[in-house]
Amino acid sequence: MQHSDNQSETGPKGARSLLLLALGSVGVVYGDIGTSPLYAFREALKPIGHDGITRVEVIGLISLMIWALTIIVTLKYVLFLLRADNDGEGGTLSLLALLSKTANGHGKILMVLGLIGAALFLGDSMITPALSVLSAVEGLKLVAPSMGEFVLPISIVILVGLFTVQSRGTGAVARYFGPITAVWFLVMAAGGIGHIFDDPGIVAAFNPWYAVSFLLREGFLGVVVLGAVFLTVTGAEALYADLGHFGRRPIQWAWFMLVFPSLVLNYLGQGAMVLQHPETASDPFFLMFPSWALLPIVILATCATIIASQAVITGAFSLVRQAIHLGFLPRMQILFTSETQTGQIYLPSVNTLLLFGVIALVLLFRSSEGLATAYGISVTGAMVVTTIMAFEFVRKKWQWSAALAVAVLTPLLVLELVFLGANLLKIHDGGYIPVLFAAGFTIVMWTWRRGTAIIFQKTRRDDIPLESFIGMIEKKGDHGPACVSGTAIFLTSDPTRAPAALMHNLKHNHVIHERNIILTIRTLGRPRVSDDQRFEVEELSDRFSRVEIRFGFMETQNVSKTLASLRRGGLKFDIMSTSFYLGRRKLVPGKSMGMPHWQDRLYIALADLAADPSDYFRLPANRVVELGSHVII
Repeated sequence: MQHSDNQSETGPKGARSLLLLALGSVGVVYGDIGTSPLYAFREALKPIGHDGITRVEVIGLISLMIWALTIIVTLKYVLFLLRADNDGEGGTLSLLALLSKTANGHGKILMVLGLIGAALFLGDSMITPALSVLSAVEGLKLVAPSMGEFVLPISIVILVGLFTVQSRGTGAVARYFGPITAVWFLVMAAGGIGHIFDDPGIVAAFNPWYAVSFLLREGFLGVVVLGAVFLTVTGAEALYADLGHFGRRPIQWAWFMLVFPSLVLNYLGQGAMVLQHPETASDPFFLMFPSWALLPIVILATCATIIASQAVITGAFSLVRQAIHLGFLPRMQILFTSETQTGQIYLPSVNTLLLFGVIALVLLFRSSEGLATAYGISVTGAMVVTTIMAFEFVRKKWQWSAALAVAVLTPLLVLELVFLGANLLKIHDGGYIPVLFAAGFTIVMWTWRRGTAIIFQKTRRDDIPLESFIGMIEKKGDHGPACVSGTAIFLTSDPTRAPAALMHNLKHNHVIHERNIILTIRTLGRPRVSDDQRFEVEELSDRFSRVEIRFGFMETQNVSKTLASLRRGGLKFDIMSTSFYLGRRKLVPGKSMGMPHWQDRLYIALADLAADPSDYFRLPANRVVELGSHVII
């Protein structure tokens, strides 16, 4: 359900609604960034800890973390990007769909950027569950050192269980996500407050000069450390992607009232503790708590990381659905796990892919320390893409001048490029993993988009214009094909041409129905379509009508339900005497399609994996007729 920020409701009821949405966003939006304190400071200390850690270095690191949270998360995402929405929806593909309408000559550049951003997010969807769950379960080694050998199997069991329950839906447990994660943030804040007084001088980290001087003093080592410092802001992209679930104001309130203060207090506490007790640098987060509280903290941390992983998985499902509707991926089976919330979906094929990817990462890296080296590139890459696309957004939608856009966004872009460069230094230590994931996903989406466009142009050359076909049929009158009772609905992607299924039916059965509807399903570049814009009907003759049904890219494409509205709107047909005709293409590899041979093969494999259109569009199964044809590509 989409929540508008322009709420006219005030008073206690409006405040309660805002509070509940803000609480819900804590679990879904901030789950990922809320688990960063488990490992971010620990990993940042390692490059500089081999010859002892100085006071100035600790304060400089904490300063870098606080200002990374302030500049990247607070300024860019919470205050700026949450306003750059597509009818209330956020995320890379939503931004791409919005900007594609106004792209002047550089639509392909925007498309490639959007695909790369989406692919990086999917790569992040594999790494986040593996890193978060491993880092939480590793706390068991502090509770009982003998448990160290069980960290890996316990993590795998948790992850397998997490992906297994996806098909049951998250609605039943989602209501607990917010409260549990809120408790997690409060515990982190309490742990930080309890140690700030170990060395109150840590508050000097609020002075950005400590962050700048750290980088100037450390030189190349400071750049290396930046790769670990960036772990502090992982999960920031979820802020933007989940905008449509909660609305801008609840997400902002949750950040300023709970999440940001808790993160800052915890990092300050970790820094003060390490200043007072340098030996705690090996695992500063868990060592903040007394031994009697370790087991409950490990359990709470595990719950928080499961919730964070769930949020990322749900985000991946939503992103893939958007990609399907926008034509970047073939149709996949989409199951709905809630009768009331269309956003609660389950994609079996995506779930299986993520599961195998996550388990492979856990077995390959075997620890959160190893996985942390692979993390960061996908997130920084996605952030850079979003900032570049924001240049186009502010100029086209907010009417900013080019000079203003450059002045405001260039410093942010430079900062993110520095973080990206720091993370790229880890490419040989595992950073190649997200790069490979992103490259693979980008190639798949680009291949499907390009291949579909080529086939459309190839088949269009041989098709007959619809008006010409109707003219020929009407001209023949009684000497034409036999007329049979009932209604035939022909699905087609090109409403100006006679559908292949119509031509095959006429060729093989020599009949035409007394009522024929040429149906096109169009996905618009906005999240949802209002009922008064849902369909358009054009009467072409006594026997032929052309109908266009429109959906937003976040909507369920339920054609049967929409046809019922069409009948109420005046289009005459009896659903019990109606047949749906679908054209099914058998793709045969040829010599020239316009793409390399390997890409032709990839496109054919993707087409073979596509879900049945009758299931995808929710057509009545007992009224569907499929007529096939061979297309050489």
